[in-house]
Amino acid sequence: MLLTFLLQVSVLLVVALGLGRLAVRLGLPALVGELLTGVLLGPSLLGTIAPGLLSWVLPADAGQLHLVDAVGQFGVLLLVGVTGIQLDTTMLRKRGVTGLRVSLAGLLLPLALGVGAGFLVPAALLTDHSERGVFALFLGVAMCVTAIPVIAKILADMGLLHRDIGQLTLAAGTVDDAVGWFLLSVVSAAATTGVRAGAVSLSILYLVLFVAAAYFLGRPAARWLMRRVHGGPRVTVAVVVILLGAAATQAMGMEALFGAFVAGLLIGQARDGEGLLWKDLTPLRTVVLSVLAPLFLATAGLRMDLTALADPKVLLAGIALLLVAVIGKFAGAYLGARASRLSHWEGIALGAGMNARGVVEVVVATTGLRLGVLSIATYTVIVLIAVVTSVMGPPILRLAMSRLEQTPAEQQRELALAGTPTGTPVTTGAHR
Repeated sequence: MLLTFLLQVSVLLVVALGLGRLAVRLGLPALVGELLTGVLLGPSLLGTIAPGLLSWVLPADAGQLHLVDAVGQFGVLLLVGVTGIQLDTTMLRKRGVTGLRVSLAGLLLPLALGVGAGFLVPAALLTDHSERGVFALFLGVAMCVTAIPVIAKILADMGLLHRDIGQLTLAAGTVDDAVGWFLLSVVSAAATTGVRAGAVSLSILYLVLFVAAAYFLGRPAARWLMRRVHGGPRVTVAVVVILLGAAATQAMGMEALFGAFVAGLLIGQARDGEGLLWKDLTPLRTVVLSVLAPLFLATAGLRMDLTALADPKVLLAGIALLLVAVIGKFAGAYLGARASRLSHWEGIALGAGMNARGVVEVVVATTGLRLGVLSIATYTVIVLIAVVTSVMGPPILRLAMSRLEQTPAEQQRELALAGTPTGTPVTTGAHR
């Protein structure tokens, strides 16, 4: 069992590395190549060409499969925690009402459209045990999320971090990320207890109490801990804090990912003025993004089955859901931008940035599959939406920004960012 596990992990990482680098060379997020690892080695391709090899990569033995899944779960918890550490809440406060308005419009419209679509899709996309209401809620969350890691990397690659639109996109995405993990936790609790007013209210109460405890007790505790250790021990403490945060929400019957995200936010609040905290945590970020995240994405891709799209009902439903996801996010962000007196092209640019779902939507889909809310067909459709929206962002963003002249304030910010230490969170956005 151990030999098979070691060989499985090695093959997945080697193929994920190769396809991830190929995707980057083609100007795509590494996430695309890493998810394709699972597609190539999973039932979509290898299972069709050589079923015997598929049984080795994705064994039928539950115990063997759980070993790989456990590593993937550990990796995604740390990935979400590192994402929380990277979020710049100071920038969010500076952007104020405009960022909040864009974020909420870009969140609520696709959420409503996704929930509505969940009640209309064919029964073939549901599992035998999933309730239509819970399925619709999960689909709504999947439609409304965005992905700070992908947004930050796209903006950095395109040299747009200093632009007002870049800053606004990050600020709005920060709110979307936080609300997205909150909603995922609520919907996950509903999936296990059923959509009952009492159960949902209790879950929301637990979430509020957890957030309050994290703010008033966890924040000073995390700051005290992180400022008393340096170097390698800082990485250890950060990992322990993230895992304890995940364990806390899991123990309360909620999604562990929300606890990991909040714990990451608490660690990020302990930054010092010299950027030493982020410098010490750089090795953690490197291991998570270079090893654990690709392994998680590869295992997520193994669950995809593109042969499900051969069913006309599934294919048509997938195309419709893609349109709902793209139109909902674009229209929401655009309307929020226009309501804040931004120009037409600024609204288009915000919509393009906010539309990138990236790894966040993959995590939502994986959670839904694990809880039995999503079928393999629906899971495949949602992961494909994550890939398509992450790919379409850069060209649209490039077109919109070519119509916007750089202001003197943006030029000054560009000079300031050029002199910023490389350890600052804004310029080191994850590439997933």
